[in-house]
Amino acid sequence: MSLFSRKFFSNLFNPPQPKDALIPLYQKIVEQGRNPYWYEQGGVKDTQDGRFDMIVAILSIILLRLENDEDMIENSVYLTELFVDDMDGQMRELGMGDVVVGKHVGKMVGALGGRLEAYRKAYNAADIDDALIRNLYRDEPPSDDQLHVVRNGLISIYEQVQAMHCAKIVNAELNW
Repeated sequence: MSLFSRKFFSNLFNPPQPKDALIPLYQKIVEQGRNPYWYEQGGVKDTQDGRFDMIVAILSIILLRLENDEDMIENSVYLTELFVDDMDGQMRELGMGDVVVGKHVGKMVGALGGRLEAYRKAYNAADIDDALIRNLYRDEPPSDDQLHVVRNGLISIYEQVQAMHCAKIVNAELNW
């Protein structure tokens, strides 16, 4: 079967979804959230929870930027759907069943919503330390140096993303 035929049948039975265009952006978010820098220099725990927290912190920065552009609201929804799909897949890989996966993913989506609101307030007030300690370090205060590393790293990403045109963001044209 030719490549064209395979692609035709693949698209016929699994048509591309609008959110698929945001997969490269989501992959960059996850890649940045898994960057060893956050764990080694920043003291974020390199655990399943720590990696989740760091990915949500980066995802929140992107979602905060997209929500400020009325034309990007739909993309922010698609990006959130990719997050949900990823978390669902992660839970299933761990061997969890449908009922348990639904509960866990629901909690994760709730955590994303809560953290999104916390980061929105923190970045607007230009004081994110409390939000970071509560959400990345889970109320276990890091050293001043570790907090400094994470704070400055996230603020740098936040400022870069805020200065970017949203079309570049959704096209995953991020240089971090």
